[in-house]
Amino acid sequence: MSEPSAAPPTVAFPYRSRRGILLGLSLPQLLLVCAALALLLVTVVSTGLVGAVALAPVWAVVAALVAVRRHGRSLIDWAPIVVRYAHRRRAGQAMWLARPLSRPRQDGLLHLPGSTASLRVVTPADSATGAAAVHDPRAQTLTAVARVSSRAFALLDPATQHRNVAGWGRALAGIARGGHIAAVQVLERTVPDSGDTLARHWTQHGRPEAPVTGRVYADLVASAGPAAAPHEAYLAIALDLKAAKRLIAQAGGGLPGAFTVMQQTTTSVTQAARAAGLTVTGWLSAREIAAVIRTAYDPGSLSGLQQWSATGRAEADPAAAGPVVQVEEYDRVITDSARHATYWVENWPRTEVSAGFLHGLMFTAGVRRSLSLIYVPQPLESALRDVQRTKASIIADATERRRRGQVDSEADSVEYADVKARERQLIAGHADVALTGLLTVSAASDAGLDAACAQIETAAVTAQVDLRRLTYQQPDAFTLGALPLARPAL
Repeated sequence: MSEPSAAPPTVAFPYRSRRGILLGLSLPQLLLVCAALALLLVTVVSTGLVGAVALAPVWAVVAALVAVRRHGRSLIDWAPIVVRYAHRRRAGQAMWLARPLSRPRQDGLLHLPGSTASLRVVTPADSATGAAAVHDPRAQTLTAVARVSSRAFALLDPATQHRNVAGWGRALAGIARGGHIAAVQVLERTVPDSGDTLARHWTQHGRPEAPVTGRVYADLVASAGPAAAPHEAYLAIALDLKAAKRLIAQAGGGLPGAFTVMQQTTTSVTQAARAAGLTVTGWLSAREIAAVIRTAYDPGSLSGLQQWSATGRAEADPAAAGPVVQVEEYDRVITDSARHATYWVENWPRTEVSAGFLHGLMFTAGVRRSLSLIYVPQPLESALRDVQRTKASIIADATERRRRGQVDSEADSVEYADVKARERQLIAGHADVALTGLLTVSAASDAGLDAACAQIETAAVTAQVDLRRLTYQQPDAFTLGALPLARPAL
């Protein structure tokens, strides 16, 4: 008799807290309310109730800023974001143009817009494989990028799926416990393909002389090549140079010492990824990192980068990694040959779903997109303090409601249960990571982008994922979601 097959692995995510600092108010709301109360007190003392009544329009504006919500945020929470966007447009910073002759060329500088302008790609002198890393002098991080591959998760048997999911959890736990990793990013994207790679493989390994199959395969390569949309997956590891200061000093100090620590980290990550069913096919060189960034800004350049590469993989000069032009609009960003819109995964599935619940979202036909999962390790002490602070806030809110005679909140009960479960896991020795999901949709025209966004939003509903389009902050969101830089989320 055959043994019963194992049940497929399922996952469920905790409730995302919307709890404020005090009485459910966020910091901007709390500051505005305190300022309004101070003004009211001064007005009543100096002019009496008549002065307070005269300032009724001010109280109405304050109430609207605090109470009126749009897309889950109060108007006062939106104020800093909108003000910064308006300032960029007024200062002419909404459009960025590459000026390669305006300043001396620096070796390895990526020439990217915005907050990534100081990034440069560095290759150690003693690197046998040519693997490079992106150095961020402002954030003090060193990021290595690997190309990864795996078997189709949906086609694996349940036991293998469960083993791979558990292996990835152990890999993340090992990375988080080290204490010197700033962020881990998994980037999976679709890219256009002119058919050059497929045709090159057929030319090198195909057998066109076969009587029947040779002709059939040749016709398939000729017809399917231009319409192909291959998937690429990358794993980026950002080393926190401040947290790893002692290890770097023991390795010799400076960037050479940092690369020694990074090499040890990448070796352990490669071994841990293998236990999760992932194959690290290689850590990228400087020209390969530049090509990944370049094709994110300009998807149409991929065929040319592949054509002129001796290895068949896209390569680019780091100085040409950035876009030629970038234009910011409130709900999208326009670069060389594409329009991009980035979504934030506001809520993950709360009910039990299969571990491959994102399959339909990742394989939406005819949509060019990039999905980034950014994991930021949380120190154990910080995580426990956050748990205690959240528990105290939930209990205080429940006590206040009982004092006022209000009914209990079921949302608070669910959140409290999730917090208790998190606390038990931390005490048991599990690592804690903050997960952020970003989805960038790209298209060649505004109409194409709108249609692709509609498809993605429909697929997200099926996957039980709540997407929120980020407005007034698209350039930064694109940098986080579409580029393999492993930068902590906003």
